[in-house]
Amino acid sequence: MRNAAVRALTGGVLALGAPGLLGGCGLLGGDNSAQVCADTRKAFEQYITQVRSVAANKPEQWKQATEQLAGKVEGLSGQAENPELKKALKEEGGRLRGAATSVGTGDAAQLNTVITQTPQRIGRACA
Repeated sequence: MRNAAVRALTGGVLALGAPGLLGGCGLLGGDNSAQVCADTRKAFEQYITQVRSVAANKPEQWKQATEQLAGKVEGLSGQAENPELKKALKEEGGRLRGAATSVGTGDAAQLNTVITQTPQRIGRACA
């Protein structure tokens, strides 16, 4: 579980910073999107650092870390001034909460799916 999930997470976070996704976020809007997008990327980077040290046979720790990330993403949703970004982050927080439940049982499939799709979903709101 661990290696596949960490690979998906790493690729997802790298894509969050790619040009056209979170890289140019909020430049034209005049709102706080650039900062919220940067904070979102940082939250995912911190999550990767945290789960890299968690053994695959410790699903409760994966669940806890994923729930914390969901909370951070939902919190960022509340800070976002841009309605599209606010919605994208709120939905992503919900997806992460669902993934936390399954990863807590040792099933990383949903987490892998969520993390793989995160850059595209949040990136659209940040472009």
